[in-house]
Amino acid sequence: MRNISILTLSVLFFISCEKSVPPPNSVGPTPSPSQIAWHKMEYYAFIHFNMNTFTDMEWGYGDEPPSTFNPSELDTRQWARVAKEAGMKAIILTAKHHDGFCLWPSAYTEHSVKNSPWKDGKGDVIAELAEACQEYGLKMGLYLSPWDRNHAEYGRPEYLGYYRNQMKELLTNYGPVFEFWVDGANGGDGYYGGANEVRNVDRKTYYDWDSTFALAKSLQPEVIIFSDGGPDIRWVGNEQGFADATNWATLRRVEFAPGIGPYQQLTSGHEDGTHWVPAECDVSIRPGWYYHPSQDDQVKSLSQLLDIYYHSVGRNGNLLLNLPVDRRGLVHENDVSALMALKKTLDVTFAINLATKAKATASLERSKDFSGDKVLDDSDETFWSTPDGEIQATLSLSFDDSITFNRLVLQEYIALGQRVKKFEVWIRQGSDYQKIATETTIGYKRILRLPDASTDEIQIRILDAKAVPTISNVEVYYADGEPEENE
Repeated sequence: MRNISILTLSVLFFISCEKSVPPPNSVGPTPSPSQIAWHKMEYYAFIHFNMNTFTDMEWGYGDEPPSTFNPSELDTRQWARVAKEAGMKAIILTAKHHDGFCLWPSAYTEHSVKNSPWKDGKGDVIAELAEACQEYGLKMGLYLSPWDRNHAEYGRPEYLGYYRNQMKELLTNYGPVFEFWVDGANGGDGYYGGANEVRNVDRKTYYDWDSTFALAKSLQPEVIIFSDGGPDIRWVGNEQGFADATNWATLRRVEFAPGIGPYQQLTSGHEDGTHWVPAECDVSIRPGWYYHPSQDDQVKSLSQLLDIYYHSVGRNGNLLLNLPVDRRGLVHENDVSALMALKKTLDVTFAINLATKAKATASLERSKDFSGDKVLDDSDETFWSTPDGEIQATLSLSFDDSITFNRLVLQEYIALGQRVKKFEVWIRQGSDYQKIATETTIGYKRILRLPDASTDEIQIRILDAKAVPTISNVEVYYADGEPEENE
């Protein structure tokens, strides 16, 4: 130590005292840890299987006798195995649809599996699914229809206690439930215990949603609640599985309730949203949500499924793909075939990330802790950012040799809010640059489907944002042989 110069000691002292530059302040609403975990799931199964499966209907009236429900080969392990092999992360099941029939032996109604011939009334589909999901490493979600066309008290104050009691059963007896699903169909004609009449409700006030959802959270604090406008995630506003090219994860939540709201706005969210309420894109693999033998030859094609994937997961949404389990109680062979074709194609497309060969630099960097190369370090917790106030900046990926690509994956560090409002993609062609895309939002994940392009440099030019950009990940791929996008 006696031989170390005073200058060296001074430099070491300066380095030790230098404070690192803090990350940017958050902007707008930000996601909870549970919402971030939900974003990372990306793709999972919806299963419509219930009384309608056996009556060849989409919406039952509520007068169907429990004896109608009688699957011959019900196997929730097959559902879970198919979902796992398809690359899905969870299964959400219609525990009770609008007809009121319950797939578990509810203590609060006789209209359930306990009075069906299936397993001599001793069966419980929810329990079997929970066990199957655990075996295959999947999460389980449950759909409990607010509307009940069977229950005699629907439309009256007494029904709310019934609905909440069933919620308690589902959220306390079957282990972790990652998502509680509530749709907007509320009120109309029905059996209603033999009344056979029309009963309408005030969709905004009847269910006392604030208290009802608070009950769900008290039972399962990590549960994500879906409805038209949240509170945690929102409907995408259509049943095609398509989010808008501009898709904000934020929403003016007060404007919506289950069955109420300007649905067309849900497809893109609100740039000035008051809450983090990202979009879930629900769509069925067939024309109907429930199984109909007449639709066995109408399963969506690979081209259609790819379009759905890129318009949901590729546009800052999660994909909830419905599988109408058939009357045997199995995912039909045609549906399985389509799912596996999609999985195989996506696996091939996203097998080789060309960006691993790149060097990432940026025109502006906040500090070495937020440098351009953070977008390539495989960490969810690091990101490139710029000095405060510097919104417009360019991130460049340079390659030693020219590459050919047609897929570009971008991700923001959403823990600090969604920011980017407009960006462009440019490629170097000789001594010039060519623009190949102009887009708007990014969010948790944006996947651009681009024409084939060959270059040794890709530039992502941020043109507008709510605040300084926070780009956490960039990936580059070449999809060889994928069907063309449908117009």
